[in-house]
Amino acid sequence: MFVEAQAVPDVPLFVLLGGAALVIAVLFLFVVVLVALLRSRAKRLEPPPVDLRIDVGDLPRGGPPEKGPRLEIYGTPVRLAALVLAPAGRNSELPAGAALSDAIDSLVPELMSVVGAHQPLFRRWPFQLSTQGFTHTFFNNVPLPGDHGKGTPWCCVAGRFEAGDQQFLAGLVCTAGKANSLAQITVQHVGQWMDVVRVKN
Repeated sequence: MFVEAQAVPDVPLFVLLGGAALVIAVLFLFVVVLVALLRSRAKRLEPPPVDLRIDVGDLPRGGPPEKGPRLEIYGTPVRLAALVLAPAGRNSELPAGAALSDAIDSLVPELMSVVGAHQPLFRRWPFQLSTQGFTHTFFNNVPLPGDHGKGTPWCCVAGRFEAGDQQFLAGLVCTAGKANSLAQITVQHVGQWMDVVRVKN
């Protein structure tokens, strides 16, 4: 007994093409949605960017206090209005507690006594890969009035320093009692801090 084979109806070409286009469109949409979800997840996993900007207008004004340790930048008495510290290198971090105080005194002897007396704004910055990159970022995020502070009471000092066997980066924002030409000062090497910044008791 033989079963007669049934003829397969011819499918028009436009139907085949339409079906193929639909499959491709669905696959494309799936890929687009998948990529969007992965990007969204990656953004959620990234830490939010740190706001490094310091508004000088919000910092204490006026010259140094009459009593207590005296801070000088190139011999000009100033108030320490803000202090920024950052670790130098990708795998470094800032110390805490007494070790942080010791590190600040390694920057300039007795600077911690100035911090206690002047009560500056203190900011911890994330690690920085180079001294030049840090100073550039610091000066950009602490815009001084006038010509980068020149002709105003404001000045900034930034550079690298050592504390024991570790290296850190520091930025000081200071204000004097009157206008001066200090402006932005880059400490080129570790030993130069003592030439630029001094504490007198």
